[in-house]
Amino acid sequence: METKNQKQRILPAGEFNVFLKALHEAGYETIGPTLQDRAIVYDKISSTSDLPVGWSDEQSAGFYRVYRTESPLLFDYNVGPHSWKKYLHLPNLLLWKAKTNGGGFSFIEDDKSVGKQAFLGVRACEVAAIRKQDKIFLESEFIDSAYKKRRENTFIIAVNCTKAGANCFCTSMNTGPYAHSGFDLALTEIIDGNRHFFFVEIGSATAEIVMNKMPELELASRHDSTLVQNNMREVSYAMGKSIETTDIQRLFYDNYDSNIWEEIANRCMNCANCTMVCPTCFCTTVEDVTNLTGTEAERWRRWDSCFTMDFSYIHGGSVRPSGSNRFRHWITHKFATWHDQFDESGCVGCGRCITWCPVGIDVTKEIKSLQKSKATV
Repeated sequence: METKNQKQRILPAGEFNVFLKALHEAGYETIGPTLQDRAIVYDKISSTSDLPVGWSDEQSAGFYRVYRTESPLLFDYNVGPHSWKKYLHLPNLLLWKAKTNGGGFSFIEDDKSVGKQAFLGVRACEVAAIRKQDKIFLESEFIDSAYKKRRENTFIIAVNCTKAGANCFCTSMNTGPYAHSGFDLALTEIIDGNRHFFFVEIGSATAEIVMNKMPELELASRHDSTLVQNNMREVSYAMGKSIETTDIQRLFYDNYDSNIWEEIANRCMNCANCTMVCPTCFCTTVEDVTNLTGTEAERWRRWDSCFTMDFSYIHGGSVRPSGSNRFRHWITHKFATWHDQFDESGCVGCGRCITWCPVGIDVTKEIKSLQKSKATV
């Protein structure tokens, strides 16, 4: 007798707007993929017409383009330039504001209320990235209160990848293409003959409440589950990039003085694109600003990058004055010293740093070059 899992249901693609309405009725502002300026980026979503239906993307080192397809798929693309980090770890955050009041000054209260937000279309690698940022901002000795407020009000709807990207290497990092946990709902879009549907997995009690706002959905069958498993297996096999992660931490420590860093620096523009698109990078700087009369002052926290000279500046100059120093620091932190800090890698294999590097520097190729040079020693 065929068994059915109560946590797995079938959402017909034609009823996706009903699902979006249920999110709205639950009080969530939905943010998801949209087509803007010839790229798939995240923005507010109110209906399926806002989604990039009939669009896909093509990526390689230093290359990205979107193109029309004949497919009815709603999520037929890989990751774009935006990451969900921008909605949780804000690029610009007002820390405080003060105003003079005669002999002294007073702090001006800022309305820091945070509404409920639903992230729609979170890929498995991005679910892993959010989990890594949770560890940084919520599970250390010092908790980031601004991040905490947004994270507590966030509903995550993962969408498993049904196609592999040319720059993706999430299988090497054990972060995809299938999201095993870390979500409220997980969707897998399937076309099986004349059926176009979403295989829905419920991952939290909050998700149960949202799904109960919809007409009762059919429970997923064993056949449906098998379709998903087979699809995920095919995507894993078709992954565009890969790296060997065994002893990768030691690899970077042993090659700290390798000539490869100078060779990469001759290509690297130090533009910081890789850190800006990375879903796990968290470096910031603090800026104080005043108005022209000097009566009001603000302190802002803004995203920064270890590729900028000012980031490591102390009295007398920058700690990392050369491009080779800065690239080595970034990639070593991502794949090696992050383990020392957080007991895991800082990379989720999304491939954004490869796609959005203007000169097409490919971290998977650079790691393989290190491994090859070590093997020949």
